[in-house]
Amino acid sequence: MEAKNLEQKQLFVTGIGTEIGKTVCSAILTKYFKADYWKPVQSGDLDLSDSMKISNWVGENTICYSETYRFQLAASPHQSAKEEGITIDLNEFKLPDTSNNLIVEGAGGLMVPLNDNEFIIDLIEKLNIPTALVVKNYLGCINHTLLSISALAQRKIKLEYLILNGDFPQDTERVICKNIPSETKIIRIPDLKNITKESIENIVKQLEKIE
Repeated sequence: MEAKNLEQKQLFVTGIGTEIGKTVCSAILTKYFKADYWKPVQSGDLDLSDSMKISNWVGENTICYSETYRFQLAASPHQSAKEEGITIDLNEFKLPDTSNNLIVEGAGGLMVPLNDNEFIIDLIEKLNIPTALVVKNYLGCINHTLLSISALAQRKIKLEYLILNGDFPQDTERVICKNIPSETKIIRIPDLKNITKESIENIVKQLEKIE
């Protein structure tokens, strides 16, 4: 298990699926907590990686640490690695050595494979830090959210924040929020049509104190 400095805010941002706004939410959390950022695995988009987006959106005061693995193919990490003749080794992942707050962004959802036997949830368990689960509204999001919450609970991984990214029907939000752990805090992020440094700053200013 990775050792933690209990005075730090360390969060692993995961989601209920792909393309649901993890990077935008990571930028907001990074800005809000004045944190550094780390993306352990980047698959594809190496010319405009998630780390580069965070740097552009959040500003120069944030350190974006180098990815442990970078792959050309935009696919599941295990597939991207295989294309390059690499097997991802969970033991290679180490939290950056920083005394600053730290936001870690995963790839896809909890059960995205890193290799044939290990998944993103195994990486979270190894790093031993709480999670922020990003949820976006679509048909099936309740099921995917509750399955993700259940998977975290089975591993005894703390769900510190549930992030509702965008607009939700009242009934959908009610069912989701009714089934989260009592200690989990809810963050609501409005739908961002144009993502810029300024729009990220505006969202951060609007957030209530969430620590």
